[in-house]
Amino acid sequence: MRQHITGKQFDEERALYHLQNADVIDCIFAGPADGESALKEARDVGVDNCRFSLRYPLWHVEGFTMSDSTMDELTRAAIWYAKDGVIKNSRLGGIKAVRECENIRLEHCRVESLEFGWKSQDIALIDTEITSEYLFLDSKNVTLKNVKMHGKYSFQYMENLEIEKCDLDTKDAFWHSKNVTVKDSVVKGEYLGWFSDGLTLINCKIIGTQPLCYCKNLKLINCTMEDTDLSFEYSDVEADVRGHIISVKNPKSGIITTDSVGEIVREAPVMECTGEVVIRR
Repeated sequence: MRQHITGKQFDEERALYHLQNADVIDCIFAGPADGESALKEARDVGVDNCRFSLRYPLWHVEGFTMSDSTMDELTRAAIWYAKDGVIKNSRLGGIKAVRECENIRLEHCRVESLEFGWKSQDIALIDTEITSEYLFLDSKNVTLKNVKMHGKYSFQYMENLEIEKCDLDTKDAFWHSKNVTVKDSVVKGEYLGWFSDGLTLINCKIIGTQPLCYCKNLKLINCTMEDTDLSFEYSDVEADVRGHIISVKNPKSGIITTDSVGEIVREAPVMECTGEVVIRR
């Protein structure tokens, strides 16, 4: 029989350690005992309308749901080493909210976490707002859909990332990433995509200085570029850009097709650069 824990407050160490087959409803995890790891090693648990204000509440948890709940900044590293979780209509804080997790899905959430999603796999963010300076470092198999994101140094050293209908305000995004596809999105920020391999942007608006340099297997399909000077330096690129590009510098190989370009810079390359810029007629 499934256990129900309702309307209680917990502040002791490992308050519900290894809880199994249970629902935790309308509970508060806070208090003077300042205990850590409230639900560590839990299995098949549901958390609904709860407030967490103690460190490390969901570590090594497998098979969980969380809805209409809050993890504030005092949770620090709130969800680590967890598997098979769904989080809905919740607010996640803490400097390192999710790390080394697998198969986690967030829907209709608000996240404020400096180092969110590091070294994780099979993660999905749907209809979510997130603020994170170092988002998804060294993670793989990640999906974002209808996400509004603000941060810095995002999606670095990632592999297999799909982004659709998102608004990304960041810098140094996608550095050293592999196999990334971005569709129907706005990507704003400096130095986009440097050293990436297999970055594809489809129907995107790209905004910011010196984008898409040192890239391999770079593709742009029906994209626009605003405030993008010194673009594509030393990149292998096939690009279909609609509208104007401020400047293109030393593309390594491939063809960049655009309606107009302010300047094509060919100066002092450190490698052979045969890339072409073609003006659409």
